[in-house]
Amino acid sequence: MDFVPDKRERILAAAARLIVRNGLQCSMAAIAEEASVATGSLYNYFDSKESLVLGVYTRVSTEMSERLITPPEPDSSAETQVRDYIACYIDFIWEDADRARLFDYLDNNPLISPGDAKAIFGPFVQHGNAMIEAAQAAGVVRAGRSTMIMSFLRGSIRNTLKRRRLTDTRLAQAERQLVADMCWSAVRA
Repeated sequence: MDFVPDKRERILAAAARLIVRNGLQCSMAAIAEEASVATGSLYNYFDSKESLVLGVYTRVSTEMSERLITPPEPDSSAETQVRDYIACYIDFIWEDADRARLFDYLDNNPLISPGDAKAIFGPFVQHGNAMIEAAQAAGVVRAGRSTMIMSFLRGSIRNTLKRRRLTDTRLAQAERQLVADMCWSAVRA
């Protein structure tokens, strides 16, 4: 059977758009229509709505990992690495309002098991934790569980920018810097 990768991606993108608009009330038929594929075609790629939702989670995780798991510059300090991560995360969340809403929806309405979440987001979470632990070892980030510190940073950025989008679609450089500075101030040693 011919599985066109583009068709799979269209299905995932359509499911993501419909989840942003309607939550999980969207039907497989509505997803197929949004993706411009036959409903039966969905089942060539995803055997159930649950597996399709798992695919959407995986797609979000892949996008996050590709953008945010970057090797540090060889001579960069631990502080620079954390500050760069904060800046990249701000950009990642701000640049695509629909992706941010999708992530917010999925984060607030967990639809997968903790085991699936760990498998899907594990590399992304481990990268952040390792970065914070290295910064703690260097004495530039406050003591505390790295998972809690990373959750605080990412959640603070997502929630701040979500509310900022309510008043304007443009994020001024000064506002972006303010968010970054507040995040750094909250976690520095």
